[in-house]
Amino acid sequence: MTIDVSLDTTVPHWIAGAAVPPTNGPRADIHDPATGRVVRTVVLGGADAVEEAVADARTAAEAWAATPAPARASVLHRFRALMIEHTDELAALITSEQGKTIADARGEIARSIEAVDVSLSVVQQLKGEYADQVANGVDTYSFRQPLGVCAGITPFNFPVMVPVSMFTAAIACGNAFVLKPSERVPSRRFGWHR
Repeated sequence: MTIDVSLDTTVPHWIAGAAVPPTNGPRADIHDPATGRVVRTVVLGGADAVEEAVADARTAAEAWAATPAPARASVLHRFRALMIEHTDELAALITSEQGKTIADARGEIARSIEAVDVSLSVVQQLKGEYADQVANGVDTYSFRQPLGVCAGITPFNFPVMVPVSMFTAAIACGNAFVLKPSERVPSRRFGWHR
């Protein structure tokens, strides 16, 4: 998979794992910070788009919460591998929209991979606890359950690291996630925007 950062395209919303066709609603230009040239446009979402995304996430959350933690970890391992495999392309995309140097953008990808590692460690901490006889005839136990749908509104200055640290933690714990990236750096081409 390649990312062509030179294409003039419209960045759509991604809902239910698919691009939502652009509407006639408002759009914003995405500029290459090095040249000022418009490189893409993004569809700006309103309440309808948010409601659709959250409704889909609620549906997805039910099945995802029932997915065993090791299976969720397997998905994160695959995502981690894809980030490593496509580091240069992701760095080029960050540079084209956010303006970081390639070296700094690669560093952001490295920190994002570390965030995935942290989320993977959470899987082992999801186990509940049982304590026998904490008092006369009293046992205690705890268990962890997903919350459902989590959401993140992320800044322009870390367009990969902040979303990755948010959504990998949420999905590792069995939640669905709705991301609202900055309209200044919205391009996602790897499927991790879903």
